[in-house]
Parts: sequence; structure tokens; C-alpha cells
Amino acid sequence: MTHTLLRGRLLSFLRAPQDLGDTGSYLYESDGGLLIKDGLIIACGAYDKVSAQAPADVRSVDHRPHLIMPGFIDMHLHFPQMQVIASYAANLLEWLNTYTFPEECRFVESDHAQRIAGHFYDELVRHGTTTAVAYCSVHKTSADAFFAEALKRNMRMVGGKVMMDRNAPQGLLDTPQMGYDETRQIISEWHGKGRNHVAITPRFAITSTPAQMEATQALACEFPDLHIQTHLSENHEEIRFTCELYPEAIDYTDIYARYGLLGDKTLFGHCIHLSDREADAMSEAGSVAVHCPTSNLFLGSGLFPLKALARRQKPVRIGVATDIGGGSSYSMLRTMDEAYKIQQLLGERLNPLESYYCMTLGNAQSLSLADRIGTLDVGSDADIVVLNAAATPAMALKMEVVKTLPEELFLLQTMGDDRAIVETYVAGVAAKSAI
Repeated sequence: MTHTLLRGRLLSFLRAPQDLGDTGSYLYESDGGLLIKDGLIIACGAYDKVSAQAPADVRSVDHRPHLIMPGFIDMHLHFPQMQVIASYAANLLEWLNTYTFPEECRFVESDHAQRIAGHFYDELVRHGTTTAVAYCSVHKTSADAFFAEALKRNMRMVGGKVMMDRNAPQGLLDTPQMGYDETRQIISEWHGKGRNHVAITPRFAITSTPAQMEATQALACEFPDLHIQTHLSENHEEIRFTCELYPEAIDYTDIYARYGLLGDKTLFGHCIHLSDREADAMSEAGSVAVHCPTSNLFLGSGLFPLKALARRQKPVRIGVATDIGGGSSYSMLRTMDEAYKIQQLLGERLNPLESYYCMTLGNAQSLSLADRIGTLDVGSDADIVVLNAAATPAMALKMEVVKTLPEELFLLQTMGDDRAIVETYVAGVAAKSAI
């Protein structure tokens, strides 16, 4: 296969930045080169050095003066909720019952699931997202459409059929046995095919009976290397109702613990209202709290204590995500802009280096996939985003006075969206321009 050589300013994180002056936390090349072959990065560094390693027939793309980064990673969103986004409701449970559940019923039809899958991946790529962790609907057809489209586009994606056997419309219910059997089937058919990862996906404790939680536990025991994804402590009414359904549990987190679902590959959406005991339990298990700022604000769920959880004596691992369609944007830039504002309201600061670390290496580490994605390291998948901080007239005007890399990153985060994405490369192939 022909080599590809990208030229531009390179930014890739090596570890979590401590502060704005922590230049040791990232690699930055003002004139950098990335050499790609067979979907992998084979050289990264100063352009002169990297270009000297390229064969004579290399395909060169000059992205100067734009910024080249690892593709963004979205840790939590709902594939069947593309037409639920921007639905007016008072709170989480009303929003689920009024809009979300009726829409998800449509995914029993494979034609509908396939159509939405095409739009879903187009939006991810258009916004610079190269890996996402998605909930499908309860129907196997939705998972089949999701993974088939990922395979077609050669994207590294994580997803799962939701398991839910109560407190939802009849068209959205499986049974403990069906949830178990269909999840096993999906694992057999899709996990490891192309770059697909199947996640065991009980929607949340409200929509699963104890018998289904036992079936989920059986899957987790049989497939210990798979991700598990569910929801936790998003909304006060949800917490109250959940604890009523499982009166024997100490608290919401303890429900999942009782069924062996607390582990280092468990991704809990939201986690806004955790008690100290719950945060300790998550920390000890290595489970991940996934922050969904646009969704939390849109549904009025609360302010996620990102900084407080990270600096605890027993810190909690954190990811960041759009949570489409409770979330209001497919853009990880818009997501981190809202995350910044939430920390401001809590009297905390989230600096731009931290934001971009979260979207790339931080999320890759929280997914236990940092050996494959989230950096521009040699050997990593060539999933890459190219960013233009002067993409709109207002951004270009602001760029006239931007002096430093953190200032440029903050401008992109504050004013950027899909228009700032020049190109998205998936396994080394330009994907945005192909839409």
C-alpha cells in the first residue's frame, strides 16, 4: 500500500497535563510530519526527519498551518437517538418516556437502522470523532447495522445492544434469556471483526429486573475482556426510583456491584450525584465515570464534579462524551466548552490542555485502548483530525491576537464546531472529504 505523509503542526499528549505550563505532558512540532502505512503511524516528528524516511512514491498532503491531532474519542452516546436530539422535556425520565423510547422502537426495522447508521457515522467523521462508544437499541437489528457500518468504514468503534426487560414500552423489551442470547450472538458475529468492540450493555437498573442483571453478570463472567456500559446517578428522581426497585442495595452503585459489574472496563454514564462511598467503590474497582456535559445541562440533571472526583484520595477515572441525543452536539469541541463552563460554576478551572488530553489520550486510557488510539505514537492507528482555528470570520479575527498554543486550543474549544474540522483520517484514509 502507498505511504501517506501528512505535514502540519503536530500535537499529541504523553500524559495528563498538570497545568498550562506543563510542556512535558505533550509533543508539539511546529513543522511536523506523520508517515502512515497500512492504517498505522510509522513515523512521527519533525517534518525534515520524517520525510527523509518516506519512499519516493509517497502521497503527500500539506495541512499547514493547521493543527494535526489524534482523532477525538466520544465515550458515551446513543446511536438510535439522532432524531431525538433537541426534544423539549422537563427531565430525564419524562424525556425518555415521551421521545426516546418511541423513537427507539423504530429500530426493529433493519432499513431504518441502516439509514440512521449511515447518518450517524457521517456526523462523527464530520466532527472529527474517530472512535465512539455507543448504545444501540434493544433490537439486534440495530447492533447489526451499527457494526456493519463501522466495518464498512474501518472505524474502531465500541457498541452494544441494550438489555432492558421492564419499565419501557412493549416494543422495547427483551427478556433475561433473550438479552443474554442476542448479546452472545452479537459478540460472536461482530467482536474483533474489523476494528469492532462489543460492549455488554444493560441500559440501567431501572429497565432491568434482577433476573436480567444476573444474565448480565453471566455475560461479564464469560467475556471478562469486554467493556460494560450503563448509566449511574444522572438524576435525583432516577436515583430514588432505582433504589426503590433494589431495596436490598446500599445505594445505586451497590446494585451494579452486587451483580459483579464494577470493573476496570465498566463505563458508567453521568455519575453526577455519587456519595463518597460510591466514589470509593468506583475508584477501588477502576470503573470509569463518563461526563456528558451538554446532556447534563440540557436535561437539568446537575453539575458533574470532574475536578473533585479526580483529586480525591481515591480518585475516580473519568471520560468525556456527547451523550447524543440528550446531548445537544456531536462535537467534542462543543462538549469540552460546556465541561469548562460546568467547572467554572463549581468554582474550578479546566484548562485547554486538560480538555484536549481528555478528548484524546485521556479517553483512550479510560477505554483501555491507549495502545491503539488517542496519540500520534508510532504503531498507533492512524486515526487523525486536522483542525483550523481560523475556520470562521469571527475565529479568524480572534486568531490575529492569539500568541500561544493553549490560547489557540481554547479558541477552538470555545468557538469551534464541525466547520473547524479540515479533515478526519480513519486508519490513514481521508474520511470527511469522502462524505
